[in-house]
Amino acid sequence: MTGDEGTHRAGRLTRWTTRLWLRVGVCVSLAVLGVLGVSGAWVLGRTAEISDGLVDIKSPAVTTSFRLESAVLNQETGIRGYGLTGNPEFLEPYRQGLTDQTTHTDRLSQLLEGDEAALADLSTVRAAISRWQDRIARPIAAQPPGAPVPLAAERAAESKASFDELRAALLDQQGRLSAERARAREDLTGVMRLRNGLFTAIAALVAVLTVLVFEGLRRGITTPLERLGTDARTVAGGDFDHPITPTGPADLRLLGAEIDLMRQRLVRELAFTEEARTRLDAQAADLQRSNTELEQFAYVASHDLQEPLRKVSSFTQLLQRRYGGQLDAKADQYIAFAVDGANRMQTLINDLLDFSRVGRLHHTHQDVDLEQVLEQTLAALSVPIEEADAHITHDPLPTLAADPTQMGMLWQNLIGNAVKFRRPDRPPRIHITAERDNHGDDGGPWRFSVTDNGIGIAPEYAETVFVIFQRLHTKDAYSGSGIGLAMCKKIVEFHGGTIHVDPDHRGGTRIHFTLAPHPPEALAPAEHTREATA
Repeated sequence: MTGDEGTHRAGRLTRWTTRLWLRVGVCVSLAVLGVLGVSGAWVLGRTAEISDGLVDIKSPAVTTSFRLESAVLNQETGIRGYGLTGNPEFLEPYRQGLTDQTTHTDRLSQLLEGDEAALADLSTVRAAISRWQDRIARPIAAQPPGAPVPLAAERAAESKASFDELRAALLDQQGRLSAERARAREDLTGVMRLRNGLFTAIAALVAVLTVLVFEGLRRGITTPLERLGTDARTVAGGDFDHPITPTGPADLRLLGAEIDLMRQRLVRELAFTEEARTRLDAQAADLQRSNTELEQFAYVASHDLQEPLRKVSSFTQLLQRRYGGQLDAKADQYIAFAVDGANRMQTLINDLLDFSRVGRLHHTHQDVDLEQVLEQTLAALSVPIEEADAHITHDPLPTLAADPTQMGMLWQNLIGNAVKFRRPDRPPRIHITAERDNHGDDGGPWRFSVTDNGIGIAPEYAETVFVIFQRLHTKDAYSGSGIGLAMCKKIVEFHGGTIHVDPDHRGGTRIHFTLAPHPPEALAPAEHTREATA
């Protein structure tokens, strides 16, 4: 075989898959075992055939031939004794010999059926027996008893010659039958040696095939899979740059190559993810720094504006009280505008401070009885409630783990809005409901709703009203800073819930919100030191 032919053959073998290797191995093993099985079956059949012939034919034929000889000898002994003495008792062995002769010749005819040479020997023996019986035995046995038979003496020499011929035929028959039996024994011995050798070879071949199968499985499947598993575990352990080397049959090598491609893709994805995470960390740091600066700016701006606004408000009010009516109407109007603007600016700044404190300054969770918080809120809003002739009802309210200050701000904004945005032709009717979501082992969140019969919120503004500084009406129609519902949304989300306007409710406004029964896992960040001191 040339080098190119060897390389081409090796290339073909490397394309063999595990299934093809197994099929070829199984087919070859079955073919070899089939040949050995057929050979073993033939040897066993041959052994059984020779053994049956030896046991059922050869040995019984030799034995029967000797018995036939014994029967003929009994006849000869009885005839000779009867011829010498005339005693009829000597005819008993003769008659028994005749019976045994018939039995043994018939038995030999059955045993030697199909064996032409053995049947020819049996015919020769029968002929010799017939001649001796016709010339000697029957004539002497037919003589009257009581006295020696003269015919026995007359034919003594002929009797001896005829019986010797008979004995010789029997000896020839016995010799051939014994030789056939000896050859059968030799054949049986040879076949048994062949059988033992063949089954020894089968056992050895089965052992060799077993070793080859296990070695083939080890080299072709087990070892490549172990290497693949080792490489995969190395990669799974964090060494993503560790290459996966394909080995074994074609399908296992293809599997290894695909896993290595997946590893390479994971390396690229991890590199991209790491880069993105680095960018996100930088952006988060920038956002945190920016938020901190904005919070500090809002704090400084809000607190630093308080004193100038108080001065502006105080002096404009003083100016209004002292010089009101002493100037012209335009001056009084301008002074009123200044007072109103200063007051609204101060209210806006206070609302902004309250909004910024949600989740930072007030975040102490404890068991809060919402019934009690609601009563305190109604007491704080007693003046506008009485002026509007509002009627407020509520379902039994639960006790939750929450921040009490924020819960008060939540109820105050929701009920205050319901009272403020009422219809001019009817007094406000406000109802608060509370029910538990029973999904889960420990129960779900509490669901609340605040329903009023006021002017309502159009569906297209259902999301807008929760944005800070978003107003649906002018300040002349309804006072306020536009922060109330935004603050409610921030409080509810800080307590792990959601809030929204029911767009399907008619005849007023219905606001749904949820509150978790337990404090959320991650609370808002702690307040800044400057706010804490404030």
